[in-house]
Amino acid sequence: MRDDRFDKLADILTGYSTQLKRNEKVLIETFDAPDEMTIALIRAARKRGAVPLVQLQRATVSRELAGEAEDSQLNFQAKHELARMKQMDAYIAIRGSHNITELSDVSPDRMKLIARKMRPVQDQRVQKTKWVVLRWPTPAMAQLAGMSTEAFEDFFFEVCSLDYRKLAPGMKALKRLMEKTDKVEIRGPGTELRFSIKNIPAVLCGGDRNIPDGEVFTAPVRESVDGFVTFNAPTIYQGTGFDNIRLEFEDGKIVKATSNETKKLNEVLDSDAGARYIGEFSLGFNPYILHQMRDILFDEKIAGSFHFTPGQAYETADNGNRSQVHWDMVNIQRREYGGGEIYFDGKLIRKSGEFVVPAVRSLNRAQLLKRK
Repeated sequence: MRDDRFDKLADILTGYSTQLKRNEKVLIETFDAPDEMTIALIRAARKRGAVPLVQLQRATVSRELAGEAEDSQLNFQAKHELARMKQMDAYIAIRGSHNITELSDVSPDRMKLIARKMRPVQDQRVQKTKWVVLRWPTPAMAQLAGMSTEAFEDFFFEVCSLDYRKLAPGMKALKRLMEKTDKVEIRGPGTELRFSIKNIPAVLCGGDRNIPDGEVFTAPVRESVDGFVTFNAPTIYQGTGFDNIRLEFEDGKIVKATSNETKKLNEVLDSDAGARYIGEFSLGFNPYILHQMRDILFDEKIAGSFHFTPGQAYETADNGNRSQVHWDMVNIQRREYGGGEIYFDGKLIRKSGEFVVPAVRSLNRAQLLKRK
């Protein structure tokens, strides 16, 4: 049975997010997602005159391929996928997961090798195509969110169908504010962080790259980060769950890192020289996403959160850091999570997850829901 919500979402992804045009080639890549959604995307792309190509992925198959992957296989795969990506004008990914820890027993060294070999494909996609990525609701995600499958699906489609245009005024004001800021200070439970974002662009994320969306990001000046930060949102990276990550910085570098998986955490941070430096700083404000569910495409948009990202910087907000790692770590600062403050050049910008600067208050949850 077809679901009208699939068609509505496909229309958003091919229209608002990627703005497909006649004769543009779009790669539609679905991971453990229903065929009906893939079909809805094909039809929506064709309706706009675009040329859809499809690749279906399954996590259990990916695990098998990754488990014994060697240089020769990965070199051929990367060459093939890079050649294909260079032919694409746009990329749409639907990423479901029946088991978010499917890759947890693939060795860390092999995961590092795969990430390194496939990096050029990701860079081509991110830098040279119009792209959007979203999760697909599964019982596994519903379980992580502490919701029934039906309730989570309803939540998912409400979040993903948000009219992102109403975020625009506040996001533009926040971008201007960030781009004239030098010093940032973040305080909260287990967190005293200082860094500069001087002369680094800020980027709006309003549904044209990720769905769900709702953030403005930049990057710290690479060697400017000092202090320590504790992340109160659990995270998954390369199939392993991490809780209570705490990072200490000196001159931009992570000099100490602890969590419930301290050994694995440091193995990731030792992947290459750039993994112990920060490539992104972002403020999240999606009004429908309030609690973590160990899914970064949702968690990094949590209302009243910020994330700080060891590893690769985006070219659109570039501090020069290069790494095969890009790991968004999230701290929620709303009052029920312990609160916290963010200062720009000594001026209070956000307190307990609520923006206090008049030009940016429209991004506060109460204001956004009022305009629904």
